[in-house]
Amino acid sequence: MPQYQTENIRNIALVGHAGSGKTTLIEALLAKTGAVGEAGTVERGNTTTDFDPLEQQYHHSLDSAIASCDFEGMHLNMIDTAGFPDFRGPTLAAMSAVETSAIVINAHNGIELSTRRLMRRAKRRRLCRMIIVNKIDQDNVDLTTLVREIREEFGPECLPVNLPSGNLSTVSDCFFQEDGETDIFSLSAAHEALIDQVVEVNDELMEKYLEGEELSRDELHDACEKALREGHLVPICFTSATTGAGLGELLKFCRRLAPNPTEGNPPPFYRGEDEVQALPDPDAHVIAHVFKITNDPFVGKLGIFRIYQGTVRPDTQLYIGDGRKPFKVGHLFRLQGGKHHEVERGVPGDICAVAKVDEIHYDAVLHDSHDEDEYRLKRIDFPQPMFGLAVNTRTRGQEQKLSQALHKISEEDPCFTVEHNQELNETVMRGLGELHMRVILERMKEKYHVEVDTRPPRIAYRETVTRAAEGHYRHKKQTGGAGQFGEVFLRIRPRGRGDGFEFINKVVGGAIPTSLIPAVEKGIRQILAEGGVAGYQLQDLEVEVYDGKFHPVDSKEIAFVIAARNAFLDAIHNAGPQILEPIVSIDVTVPDAVMGDITGNLAGRRARISGTESLRGGLVTVKADIPLSSLSDYHTELKSLTQGQGSFTMEFSHYDPVPRDVQQDLEKAYKPRDSEQ
Repeated sequence: MPQYQTENIRNIALVGHAGSGKTTLIEALLAKTGAVGEAGTVERGNTTTDFDPLEQQYHHSLDSAIASCDFEGMHLNMIDTAGFPDFRGPTLAAMSAVETSAIVINAHNGIELSTRRLMRRAKRRRLCRMIIVNKIDQDNVDLTTLVREIREEFGPECLPVNLPSGNLSTVSDCFFQEDGETDIFSLSAAHEALIDQVVEVNDELMEKYLEGEELSRDELHDACEKALREGHLVPICFTSATTGAGLGELLKFCRRLAPNPTEGNPPPFYRGEDEVQALPDPDAHVIAHVFKITNDPFVGKLGIFRIYQGTVRPDTQLYIGDGRKPFKVGHLFRLQGGKHHEVERGVPGDICAVAKVDEIHYDAVLHDSHDEDEYRLKRIDFPQPMFGLAVNTRTRGQEQKLSQALHKISEEDPCFTVEHNQELNETVMRGLGELHMRVILERMKEKYHVEVDTRPPRIAYRETVTRAAEGHYRHKKQTGGAGQFGEVFLRIRPRGRGDGFEFINKVVGGAIPTSLIPAVEKGIRQILAEGGVAGYQLQDLEVEVYDGKFHPVDSKEIAFVIAARNAFLDAIHNAGPQILEPIVSIDVTVPDAVMGDITGNLAGRRARISGTESLRGGLVTVKADIPLSSLSDYHTELKSLTQGQGSFTMEFSHYDPVPRDVQQDLEKAYKPRDSEQ
């Protein structure tokens, strides 16, 4: 049973660019507090949070992992996250389980691409933010310049709360300590800047401060907590995970000033349409959120959740979302990397796990309420997986095994999806990039023993129309017995991009019986899915059925399905059909010496360059919007152009019309199925 209360818990997600040292920092903190006997290293593959064999092989985190330690009465839950942009899904999901997001910056490399993105995400999610400048022991580190760049990039609210000495071997507190020098920074000047910043959130405290009165530690804590919650202060801490410099000061900052689960900005839950605030009360009914799913080879499916309200025990009965059948918590676990330790209870603020509950899933809200309304959190705006591979099993008879493996992986990664195109009999898995897909293929082989062949998938084009038009079709079939008869008149109109589809029934006077209107809509929706001119889904249009005819004996559902299909096709061909292609926003990071080659290559792929951004270390990021179809071989060409030094990330942006010649080729290649079926 935990010996701490909710007020003693600190939940922090360590996020940042790959190579900033998050895993090593967590390992050093675990060793510093005695949670592990000796700190492991990424190179030896024996750290607590990089326990997956693929992580040990790549020497990088590829997923999020939880580890905890105790320090001077504080119970610190730390979530280690992946730094590669391809693995943002678990990283963003982990940020929903904490009060504080700690952005880790490599002191030598400075502000990198993922640093900016994660700072924006944390701010948008109203998380308390802090910056940890790690690896201060590296050569050629200019911390004075780095602090200035951090403040220029992220705002003057970014202020050091501790400062390193000139030889970077020690770090001194400057929040509660007012005097002293560190050979790099002035402690007194840093202390004064901090106090000036935090008292601004409390008029009474500011007046007291301006009058020269001494402020107590409790007053400073309360003001700091409010400043963190409002984003008025983003503390900067300095560490070296390898030498140990700053580890104690970081732990003391977390204990003294980081928000506990009764503070911070807890996310609002929704119950029906009403917003509900979970209260960190151990005696209230349970509300918990599942932010991670793993399929463990020893304990099976694990649902990892953050408790926001109530107390969970091994005998607690919980409901999953709007499910009416509860499950009983058999074993309650706390995770330490890949190890599971049974606990007797979880209090508000705790991060726990439950095993072998098949119905549990990512983003589920667990509760013990018998009411009908479902609890839910606002969904995270994950980047849309656009990098796809069509897959087939290499060995016959492994189709079921492949399906199970893909299902388990998609349960674990919110940015990995699997789709099956029935018409093409094509299974496509999609992720955030080439590295993402490569790791998943290796995981399928090593963990699930499934090998597949891959090829580029069919591009997810869409169809729409550009003007209003009418369509009509009469279906009449006589086969000797009862016949088939149905006639449909309809109009179609384009809608705004992204507005979707709308079906409108304007039939009056019983021209088409009400009972047969669903058959009309069914036929229309079949064409929506199959496409009208090139076999791609139709979108952003309105269909209005306004007239028709029926026969009291021969009119059946199938007749009106067929009539509606063909009337819809007739209207589409009269409405200026247009094929749309997916456009992705791409960030290409390369050495600045080859920027001209990169922009020229992108322009040749029909890209629209939107800007460039200079980075430290002689790198530049080129930003562009580009058709997804132009990127099928881009990873290979980028490697060639940059001698392996270039990388890119992409996110879905929007759909645009394809060039006329491309549309003609797609239409010629289309072989529609018989509409009389």
